Amino acid sequence: MFKFDLHIHSCLSPCGDLTCSPGAIVRAAKAAGLDGIMLSDHNSSRNSPALAEACRREAFKCLFGMEVTTAEEVHCLAVFDTLEQAAAMTESVYAALPKRVNQPEVFGYQAVVDADEDVEELEWHLLSAPTRLTIREAGERVHALGGLFIAAHMDRAVFSVTSQLGGLAGDEGFDAVELSRHADVALWRDKTLGLPFIRSSDAHYLDGIGAIWSEAELPEFSTAALKAAFVAHAVGWNSRKQPQEAPRG
Repeated sequence: MFKFDLHIHSCLSPCGDLTCSPGAIVRAAKAAGLDGIMLSDHNSSRNSPALAEACRREAFKCLFGMEVTTAEEVHCLAVFDTLEQAAAMTESVYAALPKRVNQPEVFGYQAVVDADEDVEELEWHLLSAPTRLTIREAGERVHALGGLFIAAHMDRAVFSVTSQLGGLAGDEGFDAVELSRHADVALWRDKTLGLPFIRSSDAHYLDGIGAIWSEAELPEFSTAALKAAFVAHAVGWNSRKQPQEAPRG
């Protein structure tokens, strides 16, 4: 059973702890017993090259992507196989962000780092801002690049498709939805409109990694393998503090 977490924030996210370099995240994920991860920094994948190198050094699996904030202020995960796809999505997102310079002392430091944890620069774009991309536009761009599009933390009271729009309409283009570590699955299963769901840590600190994860029998850690598991409703979940038999959905 392959254990994975598609929602972990690095020090590039304005809300991410500065100790969360890609290298430190990979080491924490391995220690937690995970098999693969993705960095989902807000509106950027610029720490993904460091993640790729850290995973190469540790013989660990990863995918590449980000957490896009749409015009509706809904958070969505964009999941890709390659650095090039993630970089292309970052370009689209940056073009749709307001041209405001980040104020680190107010919003966070947004550190772009290398695999050795050296700071290369501070990202100047205001990554905490919403983009001009609607949910459907963001999803179309993700799919055009060959990625997967997932509604982030659907159960949360802020920045979710539920909090902002009242729930799913069914035509947003999502391949799956994510439920947070705090969700009562029994209450939310019928609200996913038949879409499969994953569970993620949404970790902003190293000690949050491995609190909860998704799991599936995957022949490889790729978007194609994940898509097949989604279609088959063959993704389960488990958690560190309260082990449970992973429900299918």
